[in-house]
Amino acid sequence: MERSQKVTLLMPKETPVPAGGFEPASSEYAFADRLAAWKARWGINRYRLGIKPGLYALEGPSAGSPVFATANYKPSFDALRRNLKGVSAWLLVLDTKGINVWCAAGKGTFGTLELTRSIRETGLGKLVSHRRIILPQLGAPGVSAHRVKAYTGFSVVYGPVRAGDIPEFLRLGNKATPQMRLVRFGFEDRIILAPMELVYFGKYLLPAALLFYFLGARSDALLTVFTLLASTALAPALLPWLPGRSFAVKGAFAGLLGITAAFPLLRLGPLPLAARVMLYVPAASFIVLQFTGCSTYTSLSGVMKEMRAALPAQAVCAAAGLLMLLGGVLWR
Repeated sequence: MERSQKVTLLMPKETPVPAGGFEPASSEYAFADRLAAWKARWGINRYRLGIKPGLYALEGPSAGSPVFATANYKPSFDALRRNLKGVSAWLLVLDTKGINVWCAAGKGTFGTLELTRSIRETGLGKLVSHRRIILPQLGAPGVSAHRVKAYTGFSVVYGPVRAGDIPEFLRLGNKATPQMRLVRFGFEDRIILAPMELVYFGKYLLPAALLFYFLGARSDALLTVFTLLASTALAPALLPWLPGRSFAVKGAFAGLLGITAAFPLLRLGPLPLAARVMLYVPAASFIVLQFTGCSTYTSLSGVMKEMRAALPAQAVCAAAGLLMLLGGVLWR
């Protein structure tokens, strides 16, 4: 899941594709599309990337052309269309409120009701001679295939996890190999999340670091910066190797690594250092906990379970660190 649930989505003021109609689409991936995707990774206009829901015609499809369903999140739509280069297809874009397929499936917006509504309102059944619609595998949690069949007559076929495997999937006659079904979360998948987290938490932690610096608390300024880098960049890079299964535990170890890296630059006694450990380790743990909704490691219920256990522990640890700092000041 994404942090989209914490903000108000600002969608473009565009009218939907008319019922029974469709719009043309191209498989060309222009510089403007690449720029928009890059900006989104850095948190720029990330919540303004919704496109119009409805039916799109890619490369002049016919009645026998395949039908693919996707979300109205532009990077999801772009990933689908650019991997269908040279293929004539119908693209059914569901109204997921500008959220990607996987997250929308968890929230229920990429779901049975929205899919059936879109099929009916676009008049898809009148445009194609078959009754098959291909869905991304990561959309499966939100869709009941037998209900879609009962409501619309369309059979759901689940495509591969990654859009890049779609050409081979089509070549095999709409069959996915075991490798196509494998959900991977490799280094590239993890590190691509770092800029968004760095920008989001940097808005709060970097000004705090500057304030600490100008107030003369230079050790805290250093620890704030190292904690930010350790939790937003180092943690996703080293995620499989950090101890523990919980993201909160992994985040705590990432925080310890950050403090260890900063240690040669610190001028703190044992008690002040211990107090900082109690403060900055839970801060790193909290930041890394945000990755639960971005990864394939946990389900929605798993995310909620981990948060219920981790947040109180983080709060208690941070409170203990503050009390240690306060005690150190009073005992002087």
